[in-house]
Formats: sequence, C-alpha cells, structure tokens
Amino acid sequence: MKFIGDKIAIGEIPVSELAERFGTPTYVYDEQKIRKNYRRAFNAFAKHYPDFKMFYAVKSCNNPAIVNILRQEGAGVDAASVNEILLAKHVGLGGEDVMFSGNFLSDEDIRQGLESGVIFNLDDISILPRLLKFGKPEILSFRVNPGYGKSNVGEFVTNAGPNAKFGIHPDKVMDAYRMAKEAGVKRFGAHMMTGSCITDAEYFPFVTGLLMDIIGKAGRELKIDFEFIDLGGGLGIPYKPGEAALDLEKAAELTAKMFRDKVAEYGLKPPQLKMEPARYFVGNAGYIIGRVHSIKESYKKIAGTDIGMNTLARPAMYGSYHHIYVDGKEQDPRAAIGLCGQLCENTDFWVKERELPSTIAEGDLVVVENAGAYGFGMSYQYNGRLRPAEVLVNGDEATLIRTREDFDDMIRHTFVPSRLKS
Repeated sequence: MKFIGDKIAIGEIPVSELAERFGTPTYVYDEQKIRKNYRRAFNAFAKHYPDFKMFYAVKSCNNPAIVNILRQEGAGVDAASVNEILLAKHVGLGGEDVMFSGNFLSDEDIRQGLESGVIFNLDDISILPRLLKFGKPEILSFRVNPGYGKSNVGEFVTNAGPNAKFGIHPDKVMDAYRMAKEAGVKRFGAHMMTGSCITDAEYFPFVTGLLMDIIGKAGRELKIDFEFIDLGGGLGIPYKPGEAALDLEKAAELTAKMFRDKVAEYGLKPPQLKMEPARYFVGNAGYIIGRVHSIKESYKKIAGTDIGMNTLARPAMYGSYHHIYVDGKEQDPRAAIGLCGQLCENTDFWVKERELPSTIAEGDLVVVENAGAYGFGMSYQYNGRLRPAEVLVNGDEATLIRTREDFDDMIRHTFVPSRLKS
C-alpha cells in the first residue's frame, strides 16, 4: 500500500478504482509483496542452513491464486484438513510437498490422509493405533508440544504450552516414536508449533532448543534418523503503527545455530529443516476496502461501514488490532471515532475508539491493512451479509480471484420439504 498524493493505492492501482470496479467490501492482495515476503524469509534461513524448505499454512488464506503464488516460489503446503490436502492437489502439489497436520482426526480423515500419500503429522499418540488400523504412512511425524508457547495476538492463539490444544506432551514423545517404530514405520520427522505472530527474534532459537532436547533424546535412544524437523510457523508481523518488526536475519541465524548445535549434541544425522509460515507471507500483503454508509452521532461517534465481523472476524474473536485508513483524508484533523459493520450484534462494533479523520463521511472509502492472514478464511455468512470478493493486484493489473457471494450462495445446498410449501 502506498499514497499517491492523499489517495491510497495498492500496487499501482488507486483503491477508488478498485472499489468502483469490484465493489465493497473487497479483499485485495498484493502479489509482489507476497513474493518478496516469501523470498526474504526463505533466503534468511537457507543462508544459514541450506537444507531448508518452507511450507505454506493454507488455513491463513486459502484462495488457490494465493496458494499458486507460493507454489511458484517453492513452498509446499501445510494442510489442517483433508479438504486442504485436496486444495494442494488442485494447485499441483502432493506427496511430500504436503504436510497433513490435522488434530482430533476422525477415521475418515485418517483414511483419506493415508490414501493421499502426504506427510502424516500426528497431533497425539492416541491417534496412532487408529492410524495403524488403516495402514502405515510412508513417512510419519509427531507434533510435539514443547511445554512453552507465546503469542503477540492474544491468549487464544498461544498454540503451545500447558493451555494449548495442540501437540504431544514431552513425557509421551519417546513412547510415540517407539510405538511407531515397533509397528514398522521406517521414516520419521518431528514438528512443533512455535507460537503465533512472534516478533522477538530470540524466541525462535529458545523454543527450537526445547524441541531439539525432546527430539534429540528420542532419536538417540531409539536410533531414529529424523529426515526433517519442522519448527512450525510463528514468524510475526507488526500490526500497530510503531511496533517493532521481527529481526528476521537475527532469528534465522540464531535458530540455525541452535539447530546445528543440538543435532551435534545428540549425534543426529543432520535432518532437513522445515518451517511453515503463513502470516509472514500474506498478512501484510492483504487489505480490505470498505465503504462508509452512515455516521451516527450517539453516545459515541460511529462510522458504519460494510466491513463487519463476518468480513474480518479477528477483532471480535480476540481483540486483534488492524490499522484503518480513510482514502483522501489521512491529512485531516483526527478525532476519536468508532467503527462498526452492519450486523445485529454489538460485537460487530469492532473499533470502539480510534483516532480517525474527523471529516469521515458517508461514501468515504476505508482501507484495513494487515488483513491477508486469517481474514477471508474466517469470514462467514450472517444476517444475510455474504462473503466479499477477493482481488489480486500485480503492479497495475487487478484480477478478480473470487466472486462476491450472492443470494443463490446463501441458499445453495438447502432443501425445503414439499410439506412446507403448501
């Protein structure tokens, strides 16, 4: 995003032009920014540990056009469900370019996951006996909860540690690998979730050390040569103005050193190092363009827009911050103003007070930044307010990559018994 005079542009295209062409609300993604984000992250780690591969956690933004951008750059896919495995297949990825990291899997999830031939990453030892009833995966990984987690975006997304739902307790990791090896599994990996949106560079080597102490002991005692160790994602981006960005070079250098030191300490055959960022690739490359439809002067001044919690769920779900701009008015005087959507829920009043241009008026365009990760993917239908369009910008070219939902989408797959029609 940039300013051309006092007007906002994404890539080389003014948001006013995008709004006129595609309507509002609309998600807009900057292709070149996604590519630059991927290359920055990959190069930082590969420089210090050349046997390095990145996966893209498609849950963050699952539009096939976005997944294809990252596939072209060299990323595999981290899939949280069978449908995300199918999405990877849809864009031409399969086998060991896909990591299946579902949790609390059903038997059908397990069966389809095995049939797909992807890397099976089990979230708990309890799933292994059910998995073995259906067959043995070519390569098996366990997700380890190292006992410590961190999040910059709220307690609800601290994905490791005692309060997290993910991963195997450290005390059960040895048993999990022993059981799998005795069952005849030949190839192994290991995985963890580091946390969410971490901008502290020193956290990554710290949590890598925790994982490697757990995995190293298992590998040494059970004589397992791990083919890969996946450190998860967690590479953070700043959401608030003035917030410090992650020192990616420092994080990569320190993490790679910790990884190499622990491999040597436990006498492991050097495994491939994997990571699976999502937010770092697409978060700051996505925006929402919305329009102000009403200004209410009540107990507070509220700007009512067509961006609601059904369009962007994160602020209502866990109080996350997204910066907001008003096209053409960013140089105007500021005032404390609320911002809400059009839903019949008070949680749709998702900005209570924010210093916004005091001149904000009906018809103005607002731009919400850092909306590329966990934005459209968490959107939903409610109050008859349907999911927005998605647009990909590449320089001065804009392409519709998902059509806006309409009424037919609202009633699709519904059926009314004939007795109710008379």
